[in-house]
Amino acid sequence: MKATAIILAAGIGKRMKSNCPKQYLTLGGVPILTRTLAAFDDHPDVSAIVLVAADKDIRFIRSSVLYEKAWKTNIVLTSGGLRRQDSVLEGLVAARALTDDDDIVLVHDGVRPFVARELITACIAGAAEAGACIPGVPASDTLKQVNGRDMVTATVSRETTRLVQTPQAFLFKLLREGFEHVVAQNLSVTDDAGVIEAIGLPVKIVPGNPMNMKITTPEDLAIAEALLGIELP
Repeated sequence: MKATAIILAAGIGKRMKSNCPKQYLTLGGVPILTRTLAAFDDHPDVSAIVLVAADKDIRFIRSSVLYEKAWKTNIVLTSGGLRRQDSVLEGLVAARALTDDDDIVLVHDGVRPFVARELITACIAGAAEAGACIPGVPASDTLKQVNGRDMVTATVSRETTRLVQTPQAFLFKLLREGFEHVVAQNLSVTDDAGVIEAIGLPVKIVPGNPMNMKITTPEDLAIAEALLGIELP
């Protein structure tokens, strides 16, 4: 099924403690963002990629992130917003010219370079079936609910919780309608599935991959460098 990927790369990455935004740091000598884009460029069902980045970085991306690779997929660059949800909305606007209402749109963090082809395929299939699909992994540690004074108020069952990853996949028309509602109601959401939840529609979850890590800290980058030498599942 035809899919358009929206890759989010407009963040500044304060937790990385680097003068360079984390998505442009190199992993095995290649920019993290380049590796992420390549995962979707290599997927047979992805027909277009919308790359959402800070306006000031567009020239750098063309010269350093997209340079010297024969991309098979049409990559469209657009400027992001102040918040993650603003950047996704800008990506949807850019994707409108590339996507039909009943096509799939995938939203993915630009700093998750280890996303597997099989996970992308599973998310596309889940969205085709249910309209909205996200990957998640079970929590391995005990989860505690706390109050504003950092005092434990309850133990949360791990059986009914998941740690959510990207790509998150949706029918284009559903995500567009969801964002129209979120904007009209001035709502804030922490992920794209929250947009679908806000309009009362169900979201399917499929098994994520623990190796599909988000690189946000120097420690994450060190782990990612180690993972390059491992054949990922």
